[in-house]
Amino acid sequence: MEKIKCIISYDGSGFSGFQIQPKKRTVQGELEKALTKIHKGAHVRIQASGRTDTGVHAKGQTIHFETPYDIPKANWKQALNTLLPDDLFVQEIAFMPASFHARYDVVEKEYRYYVWNEKEPDVFKRNYAYNFRYDLNMEEIRKACSYLEGTHDFTTFSSAKATTKGSKERTLYQVTCEKRGSEIEFIFRGSGFLYNMVRIIVGVLLDVGQGRRKSADITALLEKRDRQLVGETIPPQGLYLWRVKYKEDE
Repeated sequence: MEKIKCIISYDGSGFSGFQIQPKKRTVQGELEKALTKIHKGAHVRIQASGRTDTGVHAKGQTIHFETPYDIPKANWKQALNTLLPDDLFVQEIAFMPASFHARYDVVEKEYRYYVWNEKEPDVFKRNYAYNFRYDLNMEEIRKACSYLEGTHDFTTFSSAKATTKGSKERTLYQVTCEKRGSEIEFIFRGSGFLYNMVRIIVGVLLDVGQGRRKSADITALLEKRDRQLVGETIPPQGLYLWRVKYKEDE
């Protein structure tokens, strides 16, 4: 059996998330449908680096699958992209050792979140950025970002619905924020992320930018480990799974 890794990108607007669900259009469902056609009706199960929710996009999601076929990389890419819908694209194919696993071998993930900071919404950005109409103090937001870097227990910034067993400790290598014109880009690089973690953190950073919290409050919020202390999870459409890194990429 050949083990194949694919780097894929998708526009999450038209999907009910990544994970397969009955009677719903999902990224996994479309990929497995294409692979089943290539394998003449035999079902092929894929494994991903992680799931994304409804409306969340990916620029560099990673999956793997096993196949008895011996086909060159370029042909795999062409065959899959011919069968996949326009909002899902295979960017790269790699042959991997049998031991490789798209989920368990991840060493780092990068997410980005985009905010459109204008009083009035832009209809063309509604599926790709969160429209936030209030003035923001970017300097305070940047200070708050620095308190999030490093290894912490992120319980406060994780969905109460999370099914993660065990430690909620994660390491964030980079938390940065840049404003260009009306667009604000948040970048998060870390060892791993809890359910809804990025969307909850950005919501708190926007509170800091509005003066509803101080940047130094982040430390106390981390220490208290209580999801009730922070506001609602902000919408999914500003979130992008940007890149997934493995040992062999280093």
